[in-house]
Amino acid sequence: MSPEEQRAFGARVAQLRKGRGMRQDQLAAAVNRTASWVSQVERGIQPVVRLDVLHLLANGLGVSVQTLRPDAPSSAAPVPSATEQTNDLDLVRLSLSGHPALDALLGERPRTETVDLPELATATEEFWHLTHGARFAGLSTAIADVLPRLERASRTAAAEERPKILLLLSQAYQAVAAAFVRQDEADAAWVAADRAIQAAEQAGQPLHVFAGIYRLAHAFVRLRRLDQAEHAAGTAVAALRTYTSAGHPPPEALSVLGALHLVLALAAARAGQREQALRELARAREVAARLGEDRNDFNLEFGPTNVEIQAVSTAVELGDAGEALEIGCRIDAGQLSPERRSRLLIDLGRAHAQRRHLGEAIDCLLRAEEAAPESVRSHVAARATIRELILIAGRGAPTELTKLAKRANAMG
Repeated sequence: MSPEEQRAFGARVAQLRKGRGMRQDQLAAAVNRTASWVSQVERGIQPVVRLDVLHLLANGLGVSVQTLRPDAPSSAAPVPSATEQTNDLDLVRLSLSGHPALDALLGERPRTETVDLPELATATEEFWHLTHGARFAGLSTAIADVLPRLERASRTAAAEERPKILLLLSQAYQAVAAAFVRQDEADAAWVAADRAIQAAEQAGQPLHVFAGIYRLAHAFVRLRRLDQAEHAAGTAVAALRTYTSAGHPPPEALSVLGALHLVLALAAARAGQREQALRELARAREVAARLGEDRNDFNLEFGPTNVEIQAVSTAVELGDAGEALEIGCRIDAGQLSPERRSRLLIDLGRAHAQRRHLGEAIDCLLRAEEAAPESVRSHVAARATIRELILIAGRGAPTELTKLAKRANAMG
């Protein structure tokens, strides 16, 4: 689809939406996307290239696929249900599909190309701003443009620049892996994390390799391959503990070590291994005490505050709602990213739901949505909690809860 065709398609979507008296957020809820995704479609920024997404959009607008796109196939393709979990990272998934720089392999480009390293570095940093802000539609558009350029540059730039480009490539793939985990697309997160690890090793950046393993372990947890998560993170911890045991290790190494202990705690909690989960949390607290401050090395946001946030999540996973709420009330999360604050509030909402505290649970989830709207929509446990609260409330469900359920597509 050319840029002109994208703009024309977007204008058609906007016209049909307005003709039905729908707001962007209402159409977004109908198609299980975000308002920012709808906005980008209507402005011709976000292409709709998949037929299933086109069917979903047509269904949300109450029109035929051909009304939206006259050249679309007329065969009766199945219309996806709006209750199916979708996400805003379609373009990123396409970017991961196949080899990223085939033209460079075939020699269709010069052996050495000039690259704008500062511009690529700025773009890669922006990936993390978008990921931490849970702005996944924007991330999808940005990644789809920059990631192929980074991949080509890693093969065609001057030899002295390639380590820096490979490091940027690793950081980009780590952002992609983190975003896919948060959108419950763990298979794609696995691919992205593996590529991040490989690029970091080629760049000669061992600590970035360990950070990539952290992303990989989280993908395994989401896939419920808990043995693989424990193996990946456990072997990394064993190596790092030896490295950090003597002298004055760099704080970046402690950040990665502590984060790996947290993912081991999460895996143990998901497996119902209470004692193991608490042991890993205690080890993470020890590392955080050595670190002495909240840091954001490798975009891990590790430090004393993050350990307590994970302690809340672990307590919720283990069914210890009272402990989760007690820990949560002591946390000052003001300096954390919107995404991380939202996740804490979601866990506190889950804890209140476990205790049947309807009002408090709704308040936490609404504040989580305010901090990072896309986090609530894409968080499997948040959506499950909203559905549970709807059942608890019955016919007397508060208006703000039913509206939240519609926005999060958690009515069914």
